[in-house]
Amino acid sequence: MAHYVDGFVVPVPKRNLDAYRRMAKKASQIWREYGALDYRECVADDLDVKMGLPFPRGIKLKAGETVVFSWITYKSRAHRDRANAKIMKDPRIAAMCGKSMPFDCKRMLYGGFKVIVEI
Repeated sequence: MAHYVDGFVVPVPKRNLDAYRRMAKKASQIWREYGALDYRECVADDLDVKMGLPFPRGIKLKAGETVVFSWITYKSRAHRDRANAKIMKDPRIAAMCGKSMPFDCKRMLYGGFKVIVEI
């Protein structure tokens, strides 16, 4: 069964990485509660690549920042849409958003993806 994935690339100031991790851990519990099959948050480790467009250039990484690559897996796009509609109304998510965000939301890359290969 092919799943559906929401993908994110986020520039996070290194000094905010612990706060980001705490926020992501809370968020992951909420997403799983509403039916997400998988929730991953990964911090950059090897970005000195020689091919393609490296994440730091693509996201215009600033000094003192790192990249977080994340994805959430759902049964289908319809499942994602139903779950996210409920999640966005959850007061715990509203409490996490706002001025205390540990990253610049305006620079977050985001998209929904149909899985075409799944092993």
